[in-house]
Amino acid sequence: MDRAYLSASRLLALLLVVLGLAMVVSTLASGGGPLAVGVVIGVTFAVLGGGRLWLAGVLGRPRDP
Repeated sequence: MDRAYLSASRLLALLLVVLGLAMVVSTLASGGGPLAVGVVIGVTFAVLGGGRLWLAGVLGRPRDP
């Protein structure tokens, strides 16, 4: 059960990173500037997803007995 939770958490984090990057690219391609709402929210999603991935990697490691 723990492996399934960890895998789902990593998948959700990866989706957040991809969604954030897609938002940034889409906003910049349509003429938005670096402080446009789409860029700010997209960067926030990507950072939060990356942080979640990092935490899943750090906390998901098996502990030494």
